[in-house]
Amino acid sequence: MTFTVTGDTIEQGSSLHPETLMMSYAYHPEWSEGAAKPPIFPASTYVFKSARQGKRFFSLAYGLEQPEEGEKPGLIYGRLNHPGLEILEHRLCLWDGAEAGAVFESGMAAIATTLLAYLNPGDVLLYTEPVYGGTDHFIQHVLTRLGIRPIAVRAGSEPAQIEVALGAVPPNRLEMIYLETPANPTNALSDIRLFADIARSYSTVDRRVLVAVDNTFLGPLWQHPLRHGADLVLYSATKYIGGHSDLIAGACLGSAKLIAPVHELRTFMGSMADPWTCWLLLRSLETMQLRMTRQTESARLVADFLASHPAVERVHYLGHLDRFDPQYEIYRRQCLAPGAMISFEVRGGEDEAFRLLDSLRVIKLAVSLGGTESLAEHPATMTHADVPPEEKTRTGVTPQLIRLSIGVEHPQDLIRDLEQALDTIDPRFAVARAPAAALRRTP
Repeated sequence: MTFTVTGDTIEQGSSLHPETLMMSYAYHPEWSEGAAKPPIFPASTYVFKSARQGKRFFSLAYGLEQPEEGEKPGLIYGRLNHPGLEILEHRLCLWDGAEAGAVFESGMAAIATTLLAYLNPGDVLLYTEPVYGGTDHFIQHVLTRLGIRPIAVRAGSEPAQIEVALGAVPPNRLEMIYLETPANPTNALSDIRLFADIARSYSTVDRRVLVAVDNTFLGPLWQHPLRHGADLVLYSATKYIGGHSDLIAGACLGSAKLIAPVHELRTFMGSMADPWTCWLLLRSLETMQLRMTRQTESARLVADFLASHPAVERVHYLGHLDRFDPQYEIYRRQCLAPGAMISFEVRGGEDEAFRLLDSLRVIKLAVSLGGTESLAEHPATMTHADVPPEEKTRTGVTPQLIRLSIGVEHPQDLIRDLEQALDTIDPRFAVARAPAAALRRTP
């Protein structure tokens, strides 16, 4: 998608980069007394110029009439739309090259609304595991109550394994494929193009099987699912998009046609993002590229350190994939960078993992990810506590697994914090540490 600048307006047509467009796209200062940044609009309702205009706005909002060329829906009521929400949705689409977007008050609201917009009783949802614990619960305990049948395949499965799973699907009942890639918390990749091809092969002339991708771990900077055949891309915008651990939000992006049912259901569920959240997200989008780049650079150094420590049994980090790993080809084709999420397994079990977590001083012991501060958590007993034990074992969510979200702190401080915490697991694993004065601090 390209854009051109005319006066103080930015329109489609030239080659400005998304990080430039984040400063002003979809907003005109004259709308708000010349304010350089969009203000917060805390209004619940909006005044019509005439009764006929109100009628037209409602006809468009409810799909009773189709918009004319260049016509946009008008402002009616805060549950349908509001200025900050519209500006945010336009800007958020830029990174993924999407036509339309819907922003929600949480990531789970985005996921739940999207799945409910397209799935009906009797439908089959094929999904990769592991997924975020909240998503797993919604699929296993809410969708099944509605007569929707979930079928799981492990992230990274070969085509033959996927076809075996699909063998249990009744004819014409596969309605959607849901991927979380990289998977939370193992960083396992799923091949978006492979699943897109499968979806097309199961589609008919009058029934399209959709592919929805949770892109929270890498997006919207380091992976663009729509460019690899996905139909919808989902985010917990709480994470890297928000980036400061001070808001909760979610998003769904795709074509205008596919987002329309999501928008419609959001209207009646009332799960749109509020004006304050939208304003904070617009602030965060301006620095997202800078934050994610620094976090990714630091994560590489931290992952290298963890891989060298004798108390660490295994590191799950995309930047360590080698050309002999089946996941390597997917990574090279699908991802632009490894991101800042690291999972690693300590030698031992839950007790050793807890000892490390309790010993951290710089890295905070908390769930969530993607913020400016580094966070560590224990997936098996925290974010994935509700996942059945057999599923945890099958998908690699082990008692010794720790998930790290790398922030923007100095990487050497993070390494030293992890080093002293790892040394508490067992003195035999302690590694020689240079005197503090000998550690060179870089600016």
